[in-house]
Amino acid sequence: MKRINFTSIICFFGGLMIFVLTLSFAVSFSLCLPLHAEEGMLPLSEIHKLDLKTKGLKIDPAQVYNPNGISLIDGIINLSGCTASFVSGEGLILTNYHCAFRAIQSLTTKDDDYMQAGFLAKERGGEMPAKSYRVRITESYRDVSTQVLSVVKKKMDYAERTKAIEKKIKEIELKAEKQNPGKRARVAEMFVGKSYVLFISTDIKDVRLVFAPPRSIGEYGGEIDNWMWPRHTGDFAFMRAYVAPDGAMAGYSPENVPYRPRKHLKIAPQGVKAEDFVFILGYPGRTRRHSTSHFVSFEEEVRLPYVVDLYGKLISVLEEMSEQDRAAAIKLAPRTGGFWNRKKRYSGQLQGLKKVKLVDKKRAEEKAMQDFIDRDKKNKKKYGNLLESFANFYAEKRATAEYELTLDYLFQSYPLRSAYTVYEASIERKKKDTDRLSAYMERNFSRTKERLEMRMSNYFEPYEKVALKEMLLRAARLKGDKKIAVVENIIKGKTGTGVEKAIDAFIEASYKKTKLKDPAFVMGLFGKNPAELKSLEDPFLEFAAALSPDIVAHDKNKKRRKGISAGLLSRLVDIKKQFLGKDFLPDANSTLRLTYGRVRGYSPKDAVYSLPFTTIKGIVEKHTGQEPFDAPLKLMDLHRAKDFGQFKHPELDDVPVAMLYNLDTVGGNSGSPVLNAFGELVGLNFDRVYEATINDYAWNESYSRSIGVDVRFILWFTQKFAGADHLLKEMNIF
Repeated sequence: MKRINFTSIICFFGGLMIFVLTLSFAVSFSLCLPLHAEEGMLPLSEIHKLDLKTKGLKIDPAQVYNPNGISLIDGIINLSGCTASFVSGEGLILTNYHCAFRAIQSLTTKDDDYMQAGFLAKERGGEMPAKSYRVRITESYRDVSTQVLSVVKKKMDYAERTKAIEKKIKEIELKAEKQNPGKRARVAEMFVGKSYVLFISTDIKDVRLVFAPPRSIGEYGGEIDNWMWPRHTGDFAFMRAYVAPDGAMAGYSPENVPYRPRKHLKIAPQGVKAEDFVFILGYPGRTRRHSTSHFVSFEEEVRLPYVVDLYGKLISVLEEMSEQDRAAAIKLAPRTGGFWNRKKRYSGQLQGLKKVKLVDKKRAEEKAMQDFIDRDKKNKKKYGNLLESFANFYAEKRATAEYELTLDYLFQSYPLRSAYTVYEASIERKKKDTDRLSAYMERNFSRTKERLEMRMSNYFEPYEKVALKEMLLRAARLKGDKKIAVVENIIKGKTGTGVEKAIDAFIEASYKKTKLKDPAFVMGLFGKNPAELKSLEDPFLEFAAALSPDIVAHDKNKKRRKGISAGLLSRLVDIKKQFLGKDFLPDANSTLRLTYGRVRGYSPKDAVYSLPFTTIKGIVEKHTGQEPFDAPLKLMDLHRAKDFGQFKHPELDDVPVAMLYNLDTVGGNSGSPVLNAFGELVGLNFDRVYEATINDYAWNESYSRSIGVDVRFILWFTQKFAGADHLLKEMNIF
């Protein structure tokens, strides 16, 4: 399939709209063509509309994105949800330590503690499989909006509309994969209910760990420094993509050979300095900048507080158990790190939303929009009740939020998650392929089982019991007609301490009897029908079967709401275009985007200015010898000797560790290469400052700063600390 110009996909959008907060925190929507250099996540083919050379780009924009040839984007990949890039012609990949962490953790044992000591393969044969990792390389894309929306009929209810669209998307993906053997297809919704794009990609299944620093570098500062500046975290790792000798995308085999990418990025060991032009190519996740005040207030008052509270409670348990047992700490590390990251991010979003009073600003904008609608008879007839409909929609969500959030987060226990996956598969696998839930389609089923088995490898029973108890207690506290029947059956009308005792008794009996602790046993259950599963008399399988009506009804309601939301948001796009007098960019949706700006510090509060670079000196100053500030002694010795090699910043007289820039990034941009004006890699994006956690909802140049590992630290540490000269030679550093 030929790669086409993205303009044809969003031609009716014309220009771009970027939602920002002004320096006084007033909300404004500004036309992005021409736009300020620092704003926005642009579809790649929009580059030709921007005079990037006047902003600082020193190469032809066609070298960044060329729909008919090779360009920088051919070296950018999606690595299991993160962004990464090829940095050699032999499939060498540079990404974040936290993006490679699951691989590092899964390979770690008490005898080979790669989390503490780090990992280095001194030769190709020593590179170790990163189980469940995938490399996705975007090959082409085209607009399929007409095809997708052709199934929508006027008399459909909202649930039917959503179901029909989802089925059509599956059919398009299956057809595309049949027409493109060995490729992967994905349809992405660009504007909700309006536009859809089919992406074709190459998916590489054999990914291996090459080099990772010790955790005391890869996560230096831990959760204390997470989402903070100044930052001194060496959040980087190297991996490699492998394919079969004939070039086929094969699973792991010792016979596989390194993948040869069409394009790999050149490293600029000299780095950058303050105010230099930089840009990022990557796969930013979901943003919600075009949402209404009703959505933001729901997030601020309902969803975010629920999740912050839940993760806070689970984190305290995880940390206590990890401190007592190193083996437990290894198994629990992915959950501990993941929960901490989300909790701090959501806490920052709560604080940020309140600080900038985003709900109030959106309400003011919506009042002005309503006035605009009411002044025109046609608009009033078509859109007069639109904003009121959003209010009613979120009022309904609030009424059942506690019940729905509890169902959404119920599966904290791996045996229960495994039981429900197996039970759901026994029902879904009987259906026609395109009628199944996506996880159980032929194209996805092996991946579903692989992920489940990977999770189960981290089973730690003491934590499983506590996590399950927390969720059952939350379910038991539900009020009104929204209760979970299987939980009500456990507590049997008990109150007070009787509820907790009943839950404790259920958990102890269930864990004692179940066989779903064994990954091999669980994998052997796939293929059995519901009657066969019932005959096993396993308590978790019985729980899953009894829970199923609640989950099925919840999922059906989600589809109904998705249909309602799609209709409302589609109309909102149309009237907002009139109201603003300009078109705007769709929210980020994990598809390739470009953002650009400057290496630049910021002022987080009155009388404080943060410089845009940190150095190894800062690591030494923070060092206490205790986690999370336990820098390796060898690093301290190298710094004391000023053994900086060619990687010293001339003005700082030290090796830079991290840097700040005003580019517009969100989750999914982790691992994105930071590129200089010549398209050379100068850093690796890994985080944002605390004030920028609200980038999902709003962006502002005054406080939205992203954080990257400086390439000079990556190269210095790889050479001087790890002695991995062979990697620097492979990247043509010397």
